[in-house]
Amino acid sequence: MHAPLMPPLVTIVALCYNHARFLEAALDSVLAQTYPHLEVILVDDASTDGSAELLRGYAARHPTWQLLLLPENHNNCRAFNLALARTKGEYVIDFATDDVLLPGRVAQQVAFFEQAGPRCGMVYSDSELLDEAGQFVRHYYRRDARGQLHPAPASGDVFADVLARYFISAPTMMMRRATLQALGGYDEALSYEDFDFWVRASRDWEFRFLDAVTTRKRLHPRSKSAQGYRRHDPHLGSTIQVCRKALALCRTPAERAALARRVRWELRQAVRYRSLPEARDLYQLLWELHAVRPPDWVLGKLAGG
Repeated sequence: MHAPLMPPLVTIVALCYNHARFLEAALDSVLAQTYPHLEVILVDDASTDGSAELLRGYAARHPTWQLLLLPENHNNCRAFNLALARTKGEYVIDFATDDVLLPGRVAQQVAFFEQAGPRCGMVYSDSELLDEAGQFVRHYYRRDARGQLHPAPASGDVFADVLARYFISAPTMMMRRATLQALGGYDEALSYEDFDFWVRASRDWEFRFLDAVTTRKRLHPRSKSAQGYRRHDPHLGSTIQVCRKALALCRTPAERAALARRVRWELRQAVRYRSLPEARDLYQLLWELHAVRPPDWVLGKLAGG
């Protein structure tokens, strides 16, 4: 008689920065998971709102949970990497502690991962978007009257898709730890992590979409992403860096065309919000892609290129 196989260990890296008002709901949603084989790492990125004391309380009540209190603020990429070095799970969730995991999330995604096979580096799904008061706003993906998704999220080899358009609900991602390790974790030189992870990981790994709602994502009108494309926005500089990485990874004319579509869209936004140094960089990148069209000349002139 063979002993039954142990289910895969899943690591939840719970990242907190000034989430005191949301922490209880977030961490209680970890406790409510129906999947039992979990490793939980609580990370506080030098919060100033009392979050650390709340995290200490949860760690004291749940001794198997690890606690990492950072003495100074690093931002999400560095804070996550510090936790990643401690992980043992086969799969990893980067969990912002202003969001909520639905009870079956881990179980559903592990089952889907196991069916997807070893080339799958990431599973993602649908989410509910909430306002700051916790009220439902809408689902991340739009559906028609028959419940069909429009446009359909991509699955499989999605490198060209992630270059051309945003379609992944980042808080729903479950990542294979081997994929993260192959990439060296998140790029700490960037101000945000998801686009860079999608580009680098999808070059060699499949992404799979699970058509289920697994997460509640909180919308913050004052968040960094909501302030995107304003002057001196660090996100835009990071996006340009990722687009340059993507150019080096492109192998086919179709992939270069997909990247040109993304760069052109980013260029329009940069010009619209008068982020002119970044707009000039994006216009230069279009030239490097040999993708400048006559309508782009106007954007180039507006950018001062």
